[in-house]
Amino acid sequence: DGGSEVLSLTLPAIITTDLRLNEPRYVTLPNIMKAKKKPLETLKPEDLGVDVAPRIKTLKVVEPPVRSAGIKVADVAALVDKLKNEAKVI
Repeated sequence: DGGSEVLSLTLPAIITTDLRLNEPRYVTLPNIMKAKKKPLETLKPEDLGVDVAPRIKTLKVVEPPVRSAGIKVADVAALVDKLKNEAKVI
């Protein structure tokens, strides 16, 4: 989580994602019962005439940098002092 991945691929290419990428979908009991009754057809890529050769080459995968632990300050004056003198942001 939070890392980066660099990929190389030939164009034209489409890369998509969904806002609900990490949200599970919950199945209702009636739909589970309906699914049990339906026949399951198993196909191989060759049956569909699909080329499954990988077209993506991973160049590098990098973990995010390690962050130091935060600190608690006693009051606003101490916070302002640290922001001015240590972080130099104000």
